[in-house]
Amino acid sequence: MLKIGVLGLGNIAQKAYLPVMAAMQDEYEFHLTTRNPEKRQALAAKYGFTHTHESLDELLTVQPDAVFVHTPTSTHAAIIKQLLLAGVNVYVDKPVDTDLQVVQSLYDLAAARHLMLTCGFNRRFAPLNQQLKALPDKRFITAEKVRETGGQDIETAVFDLMIHTVDTGLFLLDEPLETTGGRIVSAEPGQLGQGYFTARTAHEELQVVTNMFGGVNLEQTTVQTTAKRATVTDLSSLTTYQTAKTQTTTFPDWEPTLEKRGFAPLIRAFLTAVATHGQNPVDPASAITSHAVCRHLLSN
Repeated sequence: MLKIGVLGLGNIAQKAYLPVMAAMQDEYEFHLTTRNPEKRQALAAKYGFTHTHESLDELLTVQPDAVFVHTPTSTHAAIIKQLLLAGVNVYVDKPVDTDLQVVQSLYDLAAARHLMLTCGFNRRFAPLNQQLKALPDKRFITAEKVRETGGQDIETAVFDLMIHTVDTGLFLLDEPLETTGGRIVSAEPGQLGQGYFTARTAHEELQVVTNMFGGVNLEQTTVQTTAKRATVTDLSSLTTYQTAKTQTTTFPDWEPTLEKRGFAPLIRAFLTAVATHGQNPVDPASAITSHAVCRHLLSN
């Protein structure tokens, strides 16, 4: 049975990862790792995990096959490098790092050691976004994220929030990029107001908008093809439009949120790739591009 480490047991790990992993304990041996003994004990008891560790060094003594990294972004680079040098596949929350050269160097190290470095772009794996991706003959794509009242500094907002919208938009494109552009609009004091990104391919145009002061919390992605228009709202409903015909589909009430939001499919895809020595479920070149777009927006 493969040994899978989970490093960092904060909010994202507890909400999006541990519930999925708890249901997979007949397939994988999970090792929870945090310096907080109360948290280790409480979460192990809650989900029935039997292996816990205090530190990364302690985790490495059991020779895990892969580790999920859910620690603060500022710690990612050192942790990922240590894991890769130890021969361990890595899954890490976005962003891998906010320094593009660091991101590239970590992916280069993973490739040199024939290991996976997978960035947690869960929206690529959301079932309704997958349906958008499957649409042929795309021409115009919009990916929009709106927050009600903002509240994040510019760099944090771009790499914490806007990167998801950027990555979703780029994921939906079916042709190589030809031109890109964008800008950041700040709000006082030093917060992100709006972020805009545009891209063109031979036949497609992409517009990405992140609005931190929009009066509503909304995530919406629309694809216009040569035959129809389709919109996914908050990853939970899909509306298709054709002349004199509109159809909306939603998930059944019993469908788990982590399935709808793509976390569960991505976790399964990563672990399957580890087990089978398969292809990285989040293509490294595309992940690097999403980081590069965000870095360039901040550098303009």
